[in-house]
Amino acid sequence: MPAEEGDFARHALRFQPMDLPQHWPLPEAADLLGDILAAYAEPTRRYHDSRHLAEVLERIEELREEGERFDPLTVTLAAFFHDAVYDGERDAEERSATWAEEALRDHLDADVVAEIARLVRLTETHDPEPHDLGGRVLSDADLAILASPKERYGEYAATVREEYGYLSDEEFRVGRAQVLEGLLEKESLFSTPYARISWEAAARANIAAEMETLAP
Repeated sequence: MPAEEGDFARHALRFQPMDLPQHWPLPEAADLLGDILAAYAEPTRRYHDSRHLAEVLERIEELREEGERFDPLTVTLAAFFHDAVYDGERDAEERSATWAEEALRDHLDADVVAEIARLVRLTETHDPEPHDLGGRVLSDADLAILASPKERYGEYAATVREEYGYLSDEEFRVGRAQVLEGLLEKESLFSTPYARISWEAAARANIAAEMETLAP
């Protein structure tokens, strides 16, 4: 049975923005963490901000608690970096991944850094392969906002509009509708069994409701 809003909300947000440093896995790289958190705190960000990062980390932990198996170091660092660069341009994920590659090479083995960068790049498509355990968890955690309670979803939709404030209402309406239609066309929005059971129905209902507000 699909989870209701109360089931989603029972995993109360524990990774508050003010507590994010506690969940950074590289204590020797405190300056790097400061740079990342400063990026998420940029005033031009409305949705892709520190709260979003905290929510992604929370959903990663929820998936771990529900039995998903993955490497927590690479997935957690990929979460910190996945929107480290965000300015509305199409190559933001690539630039975020490049930042991770350059910033982490003095702290981790090359193969670990490569995996983190790969995961960051994956958040552009949210289309992990079935065997990609870390990719499935990060992708689902990033998309989990789609299944949030109606009030939070409404805040999300409104702040996404604010991030595209340079577009006219009609330009945004058309572009947003295309994005949402693409999501609804997917066989499944989520990749992990838990997310499909617990989040899929709520996410599709939220998207369908938003689509109604975008009708010409």
